[in-house]
Amino acid sequence: MRFFSKLVVICNVCFLLSVLLRFAEMLRQKPIHVEGTVFWNPITSTLVILGYGAVFLNVVFCLISTFLLIINKFHLVGWKLFLFNLILLLCQGYYFFF
Repeated sequence: MRFFSKLVVICNVCFLLSVLLRFAEMLRQKPIHVEGTVFWNPITSTLVILGYGAVFLNVVFCLISTFLLIINKFHLVGWKLFLFNLILLLCQGYYFFF
């Protein structure tokens, strides 16, 4: 459960970064092209894929954590991770459905 919770946190951070990248793209007026620079397209694509996949992992994590809370085995998951993921699940729901 510890590995899964860390994976979900990494994916949630990628979600936050992908949202920030989306807003940065919306604010940019024209594309910047400088000779000899390395573009970040593969990195941004990976962040977006991990970020949008975080929704499904986050739902599974919150369901498992709630089940562990009910059967009094919640010590396998930390409160900070659970609250962070729960808050981001609410933010993801708002972002995708509203």
